[in-house]
Amino acid sequence: MFKIICVTNRLLCDNFLECIESLHKNKIPVILREKDLSLTAYTRLAAAVKEICPDVIAHYYPKAAKDVGIDKIHLPLHLMTKDIRNEFSTVGISVHSVDEAIEAQNMGADYVTAGHIFRTDCKKDLKPRGIDFLKTVAKIIHIPVYAIGGIKPENISKIVNTGAKGCCIMSGFMKCDDISKYTSSLYKYISEK
Repeated sequence: MFKIICVTNRLLCDNFLECIESLHKNKIPVILREKDLSLTAYTRLAAAVKEICPDVIAHYYPKAAKDVGIDKIHLPLHLMTKDIRNEFSTVGISVHSVDEAIEAQNMGADYVTAGHIFRTDCKKDLKPRGIDFLKTVAKIIHIPVYAIGGIKPENISKIVNTGAKGCCIMSGFMKCDDISKYTSSLYKYISEK
């Protein structure tokens, strides 16, 4: 089944912890990506999020994840090490090229997020890598690939037949008023494909 993952940005929503609770109730996996926080602040937030969503995936700060008992981590490629691979049950890596995807797989990543696929406000000045890039990554590596970047209900169906196992969405989840309705709309567009 096509998997949809939420990548967080607490600055985009009115009540972040309520949003996390709704994501968890709707069985949407969560990557807690709050890059602007210090290690101390991230650790505090991760502890609060883990109380609501025990299967949360930490991002960027392995120490924070370990300190609060999170056993899944998502990292930029340059932070991946053998030690991290051995310390976590699941390790995901962000990749932006085919070579990076191969390297992540060779280093023991369990999955990669490949992007950015469509135009996005997060990367306004960068040209999207597009569907062909996603297809190539999914064909070349043998671990799950998740598309990321600019994914919305209107374009999510373009990802379905690329070989990707799913996608990651930030703004749509963080800004919506009703996670359940938004999730249903995403799966509706997927099923129409």
